[in-house]
Amino acid sequence: MKRLWETLQELTRFKSALVGLGILAFIVALAIYTVIAIPYGEAVRLWRGGEDVWRYNPVNAKPAWISYFTPRKLPQTRVLRSEEHAQMEEETVGKTSRKVTITYQFRYTADLPPSELALVYKPVFKKKSPLVSVTWVTPDGREYTFGRITVKSVSVHGRYWYSVSRDQKLVQLFGTQNVEEGLFCRADDPKRVQKGDHRVVITAYLFEPDASIETELVLYGTVHGLAGTDHLRRDIMVGLLWGTPVALSFGLAASLGTMITSVIIAALGAWFGGFVDSLIQRLTEIRMIIPTLPILIMVGMFFSKSIWVILATLLVLNIIESSVKNYRAIFLQEKNAPYIEAARSYGAGHMRIIFRYLIPRVIPWLIPSFVLAVPSYVFLEAALAVLGLGDPVLPTWGKVLSDAYGRGALFQGHYYWVLEPAFMLMVTGFGFTMIGHALDRIFNPRLREI
Repeated sequence: MKRLWETLQELTRFKSALVGLGILAFIVALAIYTVIAIPYGEAVRLWRGGEDVWRYNPVNAKPAWISYFTPRKLPQTRVLRSEEHAQMEEETVGKTSRKVTITYQFRYTADLPPSELALVYKPVFKKKSPLVSVTWVTPDGREYTFGRITVKSVSVHGRYWYSVSRDQKLVQLFGTQNVEEGLFCRADDPKRVQKGDHRVVITAYLFEPDASIETELVLYGTVHGLAGTDHLRRDIMVGLLWGTPVALSFGLAASLGTMITSVIIAALGAWFGGFVDSLIQRLTEIRMIIPTLPILIMVGMFFSKSIWVILATLLVLNIIESSVKNYRAIFLQEKNAPYIEAARSYGAGHMRIIFRYLIPRVIPWLIPSFVLAVPSYVFLEAALAVLGLGDPVLPTWGKVLSDAYGRGALFQGHYYWVLEPAFMLMVTGFGFTMIGHALDRIFNPRLREI
């Protein structure tokens, strides 16, 4: 513990180490917060839950903070609910039928039209489906009637989604304009938004005494959240947040597991020598010519894409990696040291000498290598995900990049989709690299400042 405290104090002498420690502290805090705020089951539900989870998010929306860097006021998603934002009137039509009128009135002040419009019907009935129609009145008095449908089926959540943006009557009416521009832009200037009060009147006919209906008007924005959304309406922030603990756990586990196994194998070979050392060296040389990435690709394609299966495969492959030869050279020098001869003279066994004297002696030289190896394994996991071999369940930085690459995000101008996970990867690598180089200068006598 005293040695660890002295090392931390010496680290503070290097500005690069302070920067790296600050970055690492932020990443660790973010990982802890993510695991607590978004448990694993909730993260999987948010990432793979389907349209019922993402339906209220816009498609390919930019991050909301982009609004601070543009002179235009960008629209954000608004959900207007009949029980909160509308006036409801009801009148009897015939013996059992009723007419329900739901009137929304809202002010639109953004400089761009919404990216999409939808109506959500939440009817309650037994046999006879409600009949609904919509009238939209713009601020300049234009009136459009559309959406006359019978709500025949309702989803398991009691909602019937109707896309105003795809209403065929409106699509044909506005022609070259999309529906959002037709409803929210000026008649004399189709590219200029007309700000003011819009009125949406939904008329529903109910044919059963106990029938009822509630509605929602969804105006999808062009910006959403801190990280934006992808092509499936998923909030990219979920992937960025949960990618942090996954990246840290994978990188640390792979680096620590590889270092421990390699050091133990090298120590055994150096100490026992003879056939044991020759066998280890020949296996190491064979392993050095076997590429790691193709093997991991084959495991992902033919066996399992689970991140933990990939990690286990990586540890097995790196038990006798090339670093065994470097560690062996260090152990051969330490093998003949006086303290080793003293330990042998009082009868210490082979395992005690290896694990009590040899291996602890070289730990200071191993720490910088361990820290510097972490980002390489983090990048490896991301690279596998980009190749389509990422864990299909876990949201990770590599998975976000893979989806962005598959959907041509850069070609479509969705730069945030690529830059955000790439930034997290670069910051993580930068932080560990700064700390690793500082530790190398501390523990390596040749690099110490005079």
